[in-house]
Amino acid sequence: MARIHVLPEHVANKIAAGEVVERPASVLKELLENALDAGATRIRVQVEGGGKKLIQVTDNGCGMVRDDALLAFERHATSKIQDAEDLLNIHTLGFRGEALPSIASVARVLLETRAADEEGGTVLEIAGGKILRVEEAGLPLGTSLAVRDLFFNTPARKKFLKAESTELSHLASLVTHYALAHPEKHFELHSATDTMLVAAPVASYSDRIYQIFGRETLDQLVPLAATLKLERVGIPEPPPWRRGEDYTPPVPGDLRLHGFISKPELQKLNRNSIFVFVNGRLIRDRMVQHALTEGYRNILPPTVFPVVLLFIELPHEEVDANVHPSKTEVRFRQHALVHDFVRESVRAALMKARPVPQFTREIMAQPTAGPGLSPGAAMMAAQSADFALQPPAQPAVNERLQFDGEPIAVEANMAVSGFGPVPAPTMAQSANGHADSCGNVLQDEPQAVVDQLALASLKPLGQVRDSFILAVNADGLWIIDQHVAHERVLFERILRERAQSEASQDGQRLLMPLIVELTPGQQAVFAEISEELRHNGFEVELFGNRTVAVKTAPGGVRPADVEKMLVELLDQFQREEQALNLEKIRAKIAASIACHAAIKINMPLEQNKMEWLLKELAKTECPMSCPHGRPVVLRYSVKEIQKAFKRI
Repeated sequence: MARIHVLPEHVANKIAAGEVVERPASVLKELLENALDAGATRIRVQVEGGGKKLIQVTDNGCGMVRDDALLAFERHATSKIQDAEDLLNIHTLGFRGEALPSIASVARVLLETRAADEEGGTVLEIAGGKILRVEEAGLPLGTSLAVRDLFFNTPARKKFLKAESTELSHLASLVTHYALAHPEKHFELHSATDTMLVAAPVASYSDRIYQIFGRETLDQLVPLAATLKLERVGIPEPPPWRRGEDYTPPVPGDLRLHGFISKPELQKLNRNSIFVFVNGRLIRDRMVQHALTEGYRNILPPTVFPVVLLFIELPHEEVDANVHPSKTEVRFRQHALVHDFVRESVRAALMKARPVPQFTREIMAQPTAGPGLSPGAAMMAAQSADFALQPPAQPAVNERLQFDGEPIAVEANMAVSGFGPVPAPTMAQSANGHADSCGNVLQDEPQAVVDQLALASLKPLGQVRDSFILAVNADGLWIIDQHVAHERVLFERILRERAQSEASQDGQRLLMPLIVELTPGQQAVFAEISEELRHNGFEVELFGNRTVAVKTAPGGVRPADVEKMLVELLDQFQREEQALNLEKIRAKIAASIACHAAIKINMPLEQNKMEWLLKELAKTECPMSCPHGRPVVLRYSVKEIQKAFKRI
């Protein structure tokens, strides 16, 4: 008796559903992409029970005739491609013909559709892959597809779904980001109790961000736009004997990036706030995420991530979307070129913007794990916050002001007496400035552009605990961390000297060679980076099986710190998941040398040394953050000072 047999169609559909339908958001993604492929300009989404009870997508697209509506639920039935050649040039979001039959096999589906050239529409009802009824009805132009009772016939899959609030958050995030990707279209999202999103068509992507998230979120983002002309096509041309008389060689086309990236002070604990669209398709691509991380290298700490809304547009034949059934992964024909272009474009946008961390914002800033561009998640968090346990309010107590210990925050001054906030006096504003009740007038200062001139104009006033330099200019009060400021100066100097000369940098010879024992992993890394260590002032030789002798160390590094610095470097490279390249090796070595050679905290500086440090910092490419991502300067602007003193 034969042991191999062909599976029944309903079993095959359920297997396919396991790849395509992971959660309610997977269903909604497929339905939204179908609506967009149909040319819809108005899309309405209705969900109940976090998508477990109902997901309904209604659009005004081209609709379907009766025969197409029936064929749409057959496996591998699609209108997007005709033959294998079309897989190399996919213009639509969907093309596999697997989504609808997979969804229909694990849910109850009701399809209502009418094409433009048809007088009547078609109603099709399916439950668990079986057609229950097909009938004609008077319907508006477009398609409405309702998916109810997801996983009703596969309870094991249903058991692994998350709470309704979690699933609703994923649905809201998905609709939001497709609305961001298509600002020219109308999107609505309704739950059983709330209208979560209504986004009317707007003219630009920035208008869409302002429409959904408001001015505050838009101000935290830096616009990104770059174009690269491709030098070649990614797909090899056919051989001469397969070229017809009318054959024309393909045109390489352009690679275009646009979107928004966050300023360094906006940090997340995970990559959930990185959203990348390739030719309008929402994807999760490790190569692009690595390029974004590299773009923020030495600007953000290595354990936090930015908020990114990035759109990559390139010829369709340059990207392969036929990688995974869920179509969330793609392969670029010229992946190295795309990686490097994304990395350099992000870094160039950050260098051009040069955002300065604001004092009051930075002292309150903490990396968060929540999605940075998701109103649905914010709504869920606000609802759950209503049920949080609150400590009982403490009665107000009059206490004497204490001037020792921790300083009083500026924002807390109004509540320090225990009697609550004191109402600000009414102030009449003149045309020239803000007048207070004492008759003093403070002239409005123009908003200064943060550039080298602004930093070079700083005048140091002194130090706080011999660690932080206080300086002023027309923009306000600045606080500079002297250690990381000098670290940034040394870091860029080391990289610049290394790029200009292939000769080894002069180091300081140790009085006695330093013997360092290595682990097997560290020894493997040492063999790979030893040449670059030599170029940066190290003279290290093997001294036994897993032992090295350090004879010379980079200048400025204390001999007591040499072993620690070398071990830290080897451990960093050992933890790297990506393949090491020369640029990354140079940057990490330069950052480590700069950190150990820089001015330390608790070190008093004379006035001329502070002035020198500020002038050198102004000459650097990225003076706002150290090579490890920490802020170098904080600015307390004139406007913030005026607000604290109730002048505005």
